[in-house]
Amino acid sequence: MFSFDPYAPAVDANPFPFYKTLRDEHPCFWSPEADMWILSRYADIVSAGQDAQTYSSASGNLMTELPGRAGATLGTTDAPRHDRLRGLIQHAFMKRNLESLSEPIRDIAREVAESLRGKKQFDFISEFSSKFTVRVLFAALGLPTGAEATVPESTVRDKAVMMVQSDPVTRTKGPEHIAAYNWMQDYAAGVIAERRTNPRNDLISHFSMAEIDGDKLDEREVLLTTTTLIMAGIESLGGFMAMFALNMADFADARRQCVVNPALLADAVEESLRFNTSAQRFRRRLMKDVTLHGQTMKAGDFVCLAYGSGNRDERQYPNPDAYDITRKPRGHLGFGGGVHACLGTAIARLAVKIAFDEFHKVVPEYHRVQEQLPWMPSSTFRSPLVLELAVV
Repeated sequence: MFSFDPYAPAVDANPFPFYKTLRDEHPCFWSPEADMWILSRYADIVSAGQDAQTYSSASGNLMTELPGRAGATLGTTDAPRHDRLRGLIQHAFMKRNLESLSEPIRDIAREVAESLRGKKQFDFISEFSSKFTVRVLFAALGLPTGAEATVPESTVRDKAVMMVQSDPVTRTKGPEHIAAYNWMQDYAAGVIAERRTNPRNDLISHFSMAEIDGDKLDEREVLLTTTTLIMAGIESLGGFMAMFALNMADFADARRQCVVNPALLADAVEESLRFNTSAQRFRRRLMKDVTLHGQTMKAGDFVCLAYGSGNRDERQYPNPDAYDITRKPRGHLGFGGGVHACLGTAIARLAVKIAFDEFHKVVPEYHRVQEQLPWMPSSTFRSPLVLELAVV
């Protein structure tokens, strides 16, 4: 009997062969281990993402949800509250001129890349992407740095990463994950209070005071949205950079093309988001009965939207298991989709392209050292914890 548990963290396993079996034989699959349905085909996932009245996010969108978060953040609300939140947060994003971040991001990337010059082997995650990601997110969000910092940047990063993980045995959030979440809320509350007293041109200042026709975010919304943005920003950007580096290391021809012509990085980024996005699975809850592929899913059931599977669906992308930077995979699910498409995509795309442009100036030829990688224990996200690269 076929078995697939979407809660089980992908510590060692490659999920893509399982996804193919699901798509071909069980496109609407009930997982007794997880007590939820799994949608694995691209068209079904896109349809569900666009139908928030049926596939609700109000019970939480993470596979293993954090306590008290559902219903107060952009990703865990439905219309009309979602539309209100999105409008206010999007207003804050629009006030923050992202183009003005280009040069600071490049300065950060150049400095971190230079620290690798002359090294024959290094861990891409701890020695490049972690340092780069946390500094970029601090600059964009407006988190205190330097003399203003109340805690080290590395501590904020470590807590953000811990929040998205789950226990590989129990498949739930353990005490250490909840403690990291509570710590982040306390940290965010301090930053919000300071920015309201001394507002700046950063995202936290803008959306903590965002207002449209007199409507503002309430205190819980501001706190949990800030907490989520720190968590999602650091993990999403860091996780995707790790997966992109893995692809650049494994597919030498594609990497060399990008080194010779950095303009190709934009297409390579989109193909990587399709090929093995770090955001693998999110969940919804059914508001009414739905019959799909001969299966009837009942109101109240949880449903897993397997974005990683949809991105490999041959019904949408020919030869989907090939990494092809000329593909231009329109509509991929690397940043989610539907009403809950990620608002931070512009920052992420900008940061990754600049980061690898500078990284390749210092380290143009490299390959990975480990055949088997240690993967993050998370049922929502998938990225390596360590990525040792050898310089050629």
